[in-house]
Amino acid sequence: MFDAKRIKNECVEWIRDFFDKNGPGCNAVVGISGGKDSSVAAALCVEALGRERVIGVLMPKGEQHDIDAAYMLVNHLGIKYYVVNIKDAVDGIINNLPKEMEITAQTIQNIPPRVRMTTLYAVSQSHNGRVCNTCNLSEDWVGYSTRYGDSVGDFSPMSFLTVHEVKEIGRLLGLPLELVDKVPIDGLCGKTDEDNLGFTYATLDRYIRTGEIDDADIKEKIDRRHKANLFKLEFMPCFKPKQ
Repeated sequence: MFDAKRIKNECVEWIRDFFDKNGPGCNAVVGISGGKDSSVAAALCVEALGRERVIGVLMPKGEQHDIDAAYMLVNHLGIKYYVVNIKDAVDGIINNLPKEMEITAQTIQNIPPRVRMTTLYAVSQSHNGRVCNTCNLSEDWVGYSTRYGDSVGDFSPMSFLTVHEVKEIGRLLGLPLELVDKVPIDGLCGKTDEDNLGFTYATLDRYIRTGEIDDADIKEKIDRRHKANLFKLEFMPCFKPKQ
C-alpha cells in the first residue's frame, strides 16, 4: 500500500528544507549513471529546486556501453551537465600502487566509485553545490555500495525507499520507462545487481517491508549480508577520552 504521491511530495519538501537550512541558493550535484536511482534522485531535485539548480555529472570510465541512458536523463530533465571521463584517474592510481603489493579484484572494482565521488565533490565545490547520495534502502540493507564511494554525499532522498518504491516514484515523476525499468548493473564487474546478490530485489523488498520470505537459504544470505555491512551506514568509530 505504498502511497507514491504522498511520499514523493514529502521528499520534495524535505529536499527544499535541507537546502534552506544547509545552503540557500546552492545547487544539487548528482552523479548520473542512467539507472533508476540517479534518474529519480535528479528528478526529485528538479521538482524541489528547479532545473537551473541541478547539475548532472556523467562519469564514464573509458567507454560506457549504456551512457545513452545518462544522456537521455539529462536531456529529459533539461539540466546542466558535465562529462568527466575518470579512466586516466583510475589508471593513474592503479598503475602507481606499489608493484610488490598484491592488488585484489575488489580493490580494482572499488577504485572507480571512489574516484567518481571525488569528482562529484570537485564539481560541487566549484558550483556552490551539495552532493546528492543516490542509494536506496534495498541496496543499503545488504551493503550493495562502496564505502566512501556511492555510499556517501551531503543529502540522501532515497535511503529509506526500497527499489520498488523508487521505481513507483520514478513513474509518478514522468521519467522515461527505459530509465525506471532499466536492469540495474553494478558498473564494476559487468554483472547485474541481482546476479551479484543471488536474489531479486522483489524478494528483498518484500522481506524488508513485511518480514516475509519463502526461501530459508535466501533469508540467511540476506541476513548475513545485512549484518556484515551495517558498518557502512554508521559513523566511523571514534575514541572518546574519559572525562
